Amino acid sequence: MRTKLKQGLKLLFILTFIGCAAITKAQTTLPTPASPMVPTKPEALPADTARKLKKDTAGVKKDTILVKKKATGPKVGIAGLNHDHIHLILNEYRNGNVNIVGIAEPDKKLWAKYGKMYGVPDSLFFEDLKTMCLARKPVIVLGYNAVGKHIDIVETCAPMGISVMVEKPLAATLEQAKRMEFLALRYYINMLTNYETTWYPSVQSAYNTIKADSVGMIRKMVFHDGHQGPREIGCSEDFLTWLTDPVLNGAGALNDFGCYGADMMTWMMQGQKPIAVTAVARHYKPSVYPKVEDDVTIIVEYPNATGMIEASWNWPFGIKDMEVFGAKGYIHTFDKDSVEVRINNDVKSFKAPALPSPADAPVPYFTAALKTPLKFRNDRSSLKNNMIVMLILDAAKRSIKEGKRIVL
Repeated sequence: MRTKLKQGLKLLFILTFIGCAAITKAQTTLPTPASPMVPTKPEALPADTARKLKKDTAGVKKDTILVKKKATGPKVGIAGLNHDHIHLILNEYRNGNVNIVGIAEPDKKLWAKYGKMYGVPDSLFFEDLKTMCLARKPVIVLGYNAVGKHIDIVETCAPMGISVMVEKPLAATLEQAKRMEFLALRYYINMLTNYETTWYPSVQSAYNTIKADSVGMIRKMVFHDGHQGPREIGCSEDFLTWLTDPVLNGAGALNDFGCYGADMMTWMMQGQKPIAVTAVARHYKPSVYPKVEDDVTIIVEYPNATGMIEASWNWPFGIKDMEVFGAKGYIHTFDKDSVEVRINNDVKSFKAPALPSPADAPVPYFTAALKTPLKFRNDRSSLKNNMIVMLILDAAKRSIKEGKRIVL
């Protein structure tokens, strides 16, 4: 009897040892993949967007990129994903520099696209802007949708007390802009417009020189803004669908690039309204852009100065430069950083100093604007400045249509 008991205990010990070993192996052995794991091919960005991100055009992978750190700061909502500038703000999100709490976009294909590219979790996506705002309560919504749909963002956000910042220009039409202005003033929200040139050290340096009266009273301003064309530089089809539509964009190159010159001109003229506008449009690529003009020249008259805006989708390279002729000097900004100032026979060429925060990028800018909105009332992103921009663009369209100088 005792022998049988010993044998039974020995057998139980052996079975227990085998079971523990099996469990340990199961916990430490990785499962074999069902199919071979191969790297995904990179997805190209539009060339101009890639340059802004300082990346090669094939430098963004389709596989999920983990967010580096959790952002703090104001709660930000996104409206729309069909503007290629969305890469810029989502790159900031991935780097932990902006606290995005919700993204409203009806096209779920774009959810998948940008979710994988920038590590955006599914929980941040909503089909409807109002639903997103009610659920996540952002303090500001950034618009990355069609210009003609900016009005829809403000119609939703303003009654909820949510400030709005849209990509340039403010609206597709002057009528839309007036409605947006009414809502912003009625509900006491910030209504901001984001221009790439706002964050150019060269432009700020030129403004400081003018303000110091170093070149004298402004007599003429010339703005060149354009590139080879949005299709030629590789913009996404989602972007092109509305960018080349006369209703959804409000025009072609006139709105897309003409707004830059109108914005900087209004800022340098201290918010002065022009007295007349004359414009000429050209349609050099009807087979590429059948619905809208692809080149425009706008002359803007002031009592003591003249501005010229040259906007194009037809140039052999991208350019955003500016010339200012004063009564006693001249300023030329060649690009984001390079400046030349001529006063009499003295010529100085230099790299403009870096802009201090919050004037150096959209995220710190709108964060500061939410805290002290009065400080930003008359700058390039302000509603006041951009209502004059819309007045200039509207007069340019009327001049083209009617074939005459438009007196304001």
